[in-house]
Amino acid sequence: MIRLWRQRTDQSEIIRLIRAELIPLSYTASPRDAQTIRELPGRLKQGVTLVSSRKKTSIPLGFIHFYIRGDLLLYDLLAVHPQHRGQKIGTMLMAHAENYGRSKNCRLARLYVDHGNPNAQRLYAALGFQTVHFHSDLRCYEMIKVLTAPF
Repeated sequence: MIRLWRQRTDQSEIIRLIRAELIPLSYTASPRDAQTIRELPGRLKQGVTLVSSRKKTSIPLGFIHFYIRGDLLLYDLLAVHPQHRGQKIGTMLMAHAENYGRSKNCRLARLYVDHGNPNAQRLYAALGFQTVHFHSDLRCYEMIKVLTAPF
């Protein structure tokens, strides 16, 4: 099931996923960067965070965090527990976020993906994102997707 996150019950697992699955792939962050870790709870409170879980009260198997900025859907973080990859959890989370963005009249989706994360690059390309720029200072690709109106 895909649901809104609950800070009290989901935050520790989401932060664990970020530390274990995302930060090691980032050029700009380190797993030992205490300030980055301290800022995560505040970052999650901004925007929208959805989780995939087996049941309403189960811990997250994966999550997505994104922002709506005018007519832009800006994906921020996406991670799926390694034991649950290949089950389309990331794809479902992206679809729910995209539908949310469409409901808020977003016309464009944007994300940044680390150069060292080719699996994510392939996923986003398969979902219709196109690379528009490589930011060499951040070592990440900027990708966009035009969102069509809901049917």
